[in-house]
Amino acid sequence: MIRKLTEDLTRQANLPTTYAPSFDIAAVVSGEARLTDEQFLELYQHAALTQLGNWAFGVVQRLHPQDYRTYVIDRNINYTNICTARCTFCAFKRNDPQAPDAYALGYEAIHEKIAELVAIGGTQILMQGGMNPDLPLSYYQGLLTSIRDRFPQVHIHAFSPPEFVEFSRFFRLPVGELLRMFKDWGLATVPGGGGEIFSDRVRLRIGPGKCTGEQWLDVMTEAHKLAMHTSATMLIGHIETIEDRLDHLSRLRQRQDWSLAHAPAHYTAFIHWPYQPDNTPLDKKRKWNPDAGQPFEFDEGRTVRLADASEYLCMLALARLYLDNFQNMQSSWVTMGAKIGQLALFFGANDMGSLMMEENVVSSAGTTHRVNEAQICRLIRDSGWIPAQRNQYYTVLQRHDGPDAPDLQPREPGVFAHRQHKITPEEAVAYKTIPLGIKVGGSVGS
Repeated sequence: MIRKLTEDLTRQANLPTTYAPSFDIAAVVSGEARLTDEQFLELYQHAALTQLGNWAFGVVQRLHPQDYRTYVIDRNINYTNICTARCTFCAFKRNDPQAPDAYALGYEAIHEKIAELVAIGGTQILMQGGMNPDLPLSYYQGLLTSIRDRFPQVHIHAFSPPEFVEFSRFFRLPVGELLRMFKDWGLATVPGGGGEIFSDRVRLRIGPGKCTGEQWLDVMTEAHKLAMHTSATMLIGHIETIEDRLDHLSRLRQRQDWSLAHAPAHYTAFIHWPYQPDNTPLDKKRKWNPDAGQPFEFDEGRTVRLADASEYLCMLALARLYLDNFQNMQSSWVTMGAKIGQLALFFGANDMGSLMMEENVVSSAGTTHRVNEAQICRLIRDSGWIPAQRNQYYTVLQRHDGPDAPDLQPREPGVFAHRQHKITPEEAVAYKTIPLGIKVGGSVGS
């Protein structure tokens, strides 16, 4: 079904009435030429979505000619929702540590989550949180070393650049030194959370209290110097312009060029997703003034421009064409749903991302798409590829090309229920007291 749709899209993209680029797009697809900023904008303004998908799919087929597409089994553990940042697009954070549902997870609670992950064949955790000033450095040391010692087979992909920038401020240590310490304690790779849009003009309005775009990039460069791979992200569909998106991608491409040439590690993947508006401050006041001097002078002016499925696929295709030094692009089915996530495999993505055994941030903003392993394998297989489980480095762990594949087995009722767990208000209350006798909201040392 999906293959036929792609063939139809390809035929439509080749119709003589379609737009013809002013440059050699075939050279871009083949890797012989790099897409320029001007060409990027030309494609965005004039190319049909079907054409963009056709060209991006050509890039994917060149970079990933294999007969499989991948996914990873991990768990997204949000260790705290207490945060000093005041992001207007976030419904998850709690700025008041005394809020009824504010929490910080204790070690045993996190260990229980990891044990559940291991029981279903999971290989890594994505662990991020709010920027909680009440957690001492010893909390992170104990957390990482306890996970490393108890679950040596689990890859720790944790703590985003904004967290490290705040750690540097909280603990009065350079980011590079903190990264080295965290690596010694067990941290393996750094996720791309908090990238949003790098433009200071935009970040001032959607992420006050969060690090700048350049600080975000600097953290990742420091991680690369320490042989720690990272991922890159972008949030679209809020108050940014296409020029802001291009600037974001351009900075990523430049930094990746440097890391590939001078560092032992680099960005392994790019992931973008649309802003989810429900329950967020930005959704409650969508009009904003692009020329205002203060971040919350939303008054008159532009409105939030939400990104629909076509805009999501358009940016995925453009990112695949532009980021020629990024090997992998993930589908964002968590925000777009399973079917659009599946279609993304034909618009630039080569990976379906995570099963997302647990997710608390996006779901707080009203989006609750979920799939289990059998379903994600079926999405890949129906698209014409063999599903394959990978690790964080995109090494294939298991190809599901035999009769024992997850999507070819009869489903047992309830067998996947725990994979869709999210923190409940009752758990948030239970988790308020963290290890070392530290009370969230109290005064602690560093």
